[in-house]
Amino acid sequence: MAARPESEDIAMDDAPTSHQPEVKDDTMVDDEGEDVDENEDDEEEEEEETQRVKLLPGSTETAASFEFANEGHTLGNALRYVIMRNPDVEFCAYAIPHPSEAKMNVRIQTFEGTTAIEALEKGLRDIQELCDVVTDKFVAAAADFAQKKAVTA
Repeated sequence: MAARPESEDIAMDDAPTSHQPEVKDDTMVDDEGEDVDENEDDEEEEEEETQRVKLLPGSTETAASFEFANEGHTLGNALRYVIMRNPDVEFCAYAIPHPSEAKMNVRIQTFEGTTAIEALEKGLRDIQELCDVVTDKFVAAAADFAQKKAVTA
């Protein structure tokens, strides 16, 4: 068996990325010594937010369908329930068009005097307020439980 040298120099380009030195900034230098910013295009893409709710075609002021991206039965059923409690709403339903797509559609029909968009906004606000109440009650009950546990210990 041939003897291996004690240490062997290798080019850093050949080393795994975990062993390469960290780059302090994202600025690179081109062949002419000019600074090049590779992340310039990435920053513009990051600024664009994905649209979570779309108004579907064929909607009118009082009857509209909305598509929610990355939502399912949890929001759909709660939203339908809360919106139907609004006396200005004539009809509200939700559907998951296909189980393999992360989309949920909501259809709202209102009486004259309010729009479907207003009913949706009110429903979303009502759900948020309901969640805030549940959170407050949970935190209070957890603190009460922890206090009682500390007293008995």
